[in-house]
Amino acid sequence: MKKQVFKILAKFNRLILPSFTKKGLDISKASKTQLAIIGWRAYVTLNSLD
Repeated sequence: MKKQVFKILAKFNRLILPSFTKKGLDISKASKTQLAIIGWRAYVTLNSLD
């Protein structure tokens, strides 16, 4: 059940949230909001793969 929720969230992330790797964002120059989005996407991705 938990894994399915994270898989749905991962699809939502892919569709809605921006991909900073495609934009070539330098993490050392990222704003707090951008870092929060990166962290959220990583958290959801790791839990959907478990």
